[in-house]
Amino acid sequence: MPERPPAELFDPPFEVVHPSVQTNPAVFNSPHSGRQYPREFLKLSQLDSHRLRRSEDCYVDDIFAGVVGLGAPLLKAHFPRAYLDVNREPYELDQGMFLDSLPAYVNSSSVRVAGGLGTIPRLVCDTAEIYRRPLYFAEAKARIQSLYMPYHRALEGLLDRTVADFGEVLLIDCHSMPSTATPASSQDPLPRPDFVLGDRYGSTCAPAITDFFEAALLRRGYSAVRNKPYAGGHITQIHGRPNEQRHALQIEINRALYMDEESLAVHGGFYRMTEDFQEITAALVRVLPDLFRPSRIAAE
Repeated sequence: MPERPPAELFDPPFEVVHPSVQTNPAVFNSPHSGRQYPREFLKLSQLDSHRLRRSEDCYVDDIFAGVVGLGAPLLKAHFPRAYLDVNREPYELDQGMFLDSLPAYVNSSSVRVAGGLGTIPRLVCDTAEIYRRPLYFAEAKARIQSLYMPYHRALEGLLDRTVADFGEVLLIDCHSMPSTATPASSQDPLPRPDFVLGDRYGSTCAPAITDFFEAALLRRGYSAVRNKPYAGGHITQIHGRPNEQRHALQIEINRALYMDEESLAVHGGFYRMTEDFQEITAALVRVLPDLFRPSRIAAE
């Protein structure tokens, strides 16, 4: 069992960076950019912190930090994704990781669990096994109750307050992805596009919002695709309800655009990326009421 409760391992576990005044109905979320690796976690892992960091959405919170100056809040995790993944159902767990039997309410059969990437991940993105020993369910439950649940309450609170103040909300869920993928049928890695925009195939936000981001990226010379291979995770799925004036879009950034994927250091592309997103989000908040309108008209 952990030497300290999970919430006490991080300083703090997560934070909301608030603007002095929220001036628009956008909320930004960076759930996978946490980079605090406490000794208790490292003792459980057979990987060092550098290897564990390969599962991070490195520096994504920094890329989007400027949205706060534009009047939008930013929620970001400090605990790492390798320790706990809040972009999953609360109890998506792999029975093979645990010594004791999991309760009936646990989802052990999802595709994400099968891939080793449940709420408590078994693997980092390069398929390396994280843990040196099996866990007990009580260890997973402690992480979920003290980190996952408060994180989601904080996100829900931001969205509820935004709807109360503006009548609607757009959640931008901010992520990054490895620059290449190796398909199951081949050992040859395939390059990924610069961006993947995930709206669950048009179901989680007004189409004009996805159109806006795609056009803005293409104008800046980036490549962008929709929903493949990332259509939007648990957070996008549960919070994207356009008929209730709640919109959600997941953005995946190709890491090679802004960092060295081996050393994990940023390169010159980081500064271009930060500047581009500052301009894109500044334009977004100016036109966001118009982007919402198609869904409002449909609802009426």
